[in-house]
Amino acid sequence: MNFPAQYFRAGVGAVIINDAGLVLALARADIPDAWQLPQGGLEADEEPLQAVCREIAEETAIPAADLQLLQASPEPLVYELPPAARKVKTGRGQVQYWFFFRFHGSDQAIDVLPGGEFRCWQWLPLAALLEAAADFRKPVYRRLLAQFAQLPAPITTDPACPGSS
Repeated sequence: MNFPAQYFRAGVGAVIINDAGLVLALARADIPDAWQLPQGGLEADEEPLQAVCREIAEETAIPAADLQLLQASPEPLVYELPPAARKVKTGRGQVQYWFFFRFHGSDQAIDVLPGGEFRCWQWLPLAALLEAAADFRKPVYRRLLAQFAQLPAPITTDPACPGSS
């Protein structure tokens, strides 16, 4: 695919909270001491909710049945990559649809694959994750932290992800 020289990749992200109110944080394998939330690109044929469920499964192995949708961010959020980190695939950064989920599963179900994008995971307060994130992600995480403080009760009792049971 030919991408324009200056573009922002469409993407999705997930804030996954446990019963203690902590968020699932993933440690980058390629950036020492950098933690982030599950996220990734939106494929051409995907809707944002479908894409975020795919990304969560790919990055954490969490089954869709263990997630309950709490809220979608009211607007897409944008981050810009530092010039040295830009590539043809990533472009200048991402415009992301964000979703807030409650995790109802067992921690034993969470797995980041060895040799992949992440080296480990842990539950953290969202404010602590903000401090441990790469600088270019921090403006988005600040917005998510403000939205996180305003989360309502779960909006559905149905499975969060399309096709889950």
